[in-house]
Order: sequence, then C-alpha cells, then structure tokens
Amino acid sequence: MLKKRIIPCLDIKDGRTVKGVNFEGLRDAGDPVELAKKYVEEGADELVFLDITATLEKRKTLAEMVEKIASAINIPFTVGGGINSVEDASAVIKAGADKVSVNSSAVKNPQLIADLASQFGSQCVVVAVDTRNINGTQKVFVSGGKIETEWETLAWVKKVEELGAGEILLTSMDGDGTKAGFKIDITKAVADAVNIPVIASGGAGKMEDFTEVFTQTKASGGLAASIFHFGEIPIPTLKNYLQEQNIPIRYENRF
Repeated sequence: MLKKRIIPCLDIKDGRTVKGVNFEGLRDAGDPVELAKKYVEEGADELVFLDITATLEKRKTLAEMVEKIASAINIPFTVGGGINSVEDASAVIKAGADKVSVNSSAVKNPQLIADLASQFGSQCVVVAVDTRNINGTQKVFVSGGKIETEWETLAWVKKVEELGAGEILLTSMDGDGTKAGFKIDITKAVADAVNIPVIASGGAGKMEDFTEVFTQTKASGGLAASIFHFGEIPIPTLKNYLQEQNIPIRYENRF
C-alpha cells in the first residue's frame, strides 16, 4: 500500500505565512523560510506553497521566495499562485519547485493543464480544487474562493485528470480553518472518481482527523496549516500516532 503523506501548507501573503478560517480573517503565522526548515526537520513528507493573493492581484508567484525555500529544504515542494502559462510554471520550476499548482487559471483555460503536462510531465502538475457545498451541490470556486464557477466538483476533477493532471489538491472551503475535521463525503467522492492521487485539505484539527480521512477515503495525503504553524500538533507526534493506528506512513526514526 502506498504510504500516506503529511503535508504542511504555507499560504503566503506579502512575503509572510498567513492562515484564516473559510478563506477569511487572515492572521500572521510566521516567516515561510523558517517554517519550511522546521517542517523538514520534523519529518514532513512534502511542502505546499500557495501565494494566495497572486491571482487576485494579478501578480506572478514570488520566485525569489520560492528560491529561498527550495534552497533550505530537501523534500518535494509544490508551488501555486498566479501561474497562468507554461512560462510562469517554468519560472517557478527553475526557482526550485518540484511541482506547480494551478487553480483559477486552469478553470479559465483548461488547455493549460494539458500544456503543462506535455511540457513538464503529469507528475509536475497539481490542480488545486476549492470546493464548497451550494444548496446540496459541491461547486468549484476560484480567485481565492471568491468566485463560484459553473463547474460541479466531481465533473471538474474528472476533466482535469483527463487533461493530464498528476494530482489533485482538494480543499473544502466549508472545512477550511475550522478544525472540525476533513470533509469526508466530498473527499471520498473525489478520490473515488479519479485514478490520480488526491490530497485532502481543509478542516484538520486533531490527530484523529487524519486517521479518519486515511481510513475512510482513498486520499493519499493530508494537508494542514494552522495546527502545524502554531504548534498545536507537532508532525513527529502525528506520525507516531498514525503509526500506532497502523496507517502506512513514511517514518524515520529521528523523532
């Protein structure tokens, strides 16, 4: 069985790590480079960096920040925010990203997914999907969760797989920052609908939430932010706990 991944997420705004609830009310969570170093030392499996205002502010992802983080870590590193073209993706990969994440730009121009997969390989292409329950239907949102699209979430994830995406980062906006647990229903539905890895995001608040998402869905990774940033659940403690629950994880005896 594939080992499950524990993935901290650095949401970046104005060069600082931030975290909110339901995509609102952002508060400072520290220096991204220092946090990245800490997570490597603690045994994180991968790292995700999202420049959360790049799309809204029509900026490119901060390549300089990507370079600083990439030079400080030795684990797979996904970068997203404001990547609208193969050229944008190339710039962050040259700066040290292992994978690129696209969201709003992919909804606006689905061909971008195919172009990125053709240029860099599917393994480099992560499609971030922000989903919210609207009157009983899961819908895809873009622009940092501000704009509802016409896409139903399950139809969109099938489409992005078809276009060549190698991975889906699924964030439940209803769960984001609430610490009430991952949204199991939509995570399970998405992971069952595609044959590519799905990272669950949005709602992690306690260690049991990771056990639940890994045993009740096919999610291959669990992503979280505030519980790691603010030291509520240290990654070594989480990994020890998951091993005790017989969850297959990448585990090194350095804790």
